[in-house]
Amino acid sequence: MKVILLQDVKGTGKKGDIVEVSDGFARNMLFKRKLAIEATSVEVNSLKIKKEAEEFHRQEEIKRIKAEAQKINGQQVVCKVRAGENGKVFGSVTSKEIADTLVSAGYDVDKRKIVLKDPIKAVGVYTVEIKFLPDTIAKVKIKVEAV
Repeated sequence: MKVILLQDVKGTGKKGDIVEVSDGFARNMLFKRKLAIEATSVEVNSLKIKKEAEEFHRQEEIKRIKAEAQKINGQQVVCKVRAGENGKVFGSVTSKEIADTLVSAGYDVDKRKIVLKDPIKAVGVYTVEIKFLPDTIAKVKIKVEAV
């Protein structure tokens, strides 16, 4: 019997898969626990339309993210921190502080996307990478100033 899985089933398949299982397994286990439904032509067509819609929305989200990366690429923002007289920062400038500075400048950036090769421990201008997607990276100049 062909069924469409509504949830991941260990040893059988992932959510949304159409799999062939024995009639007893389908009736006694999958249907009773609402883990699957029978793969009728209506359900298969509905699943296909749902997957196409999800793919479309995912592509639209990727376009939006790439546009955001293009907008932020090459920008320079100023991050004000406490520092000593010789320009040495108390502590270091973290990705959270950089993300907060970018958000206050009007860019939507998550701190987990910011890649710092070395901690920023002195006043100056630094280039920081923001990894939006594996193939979409924006470079931003961070000017660290003493307060």
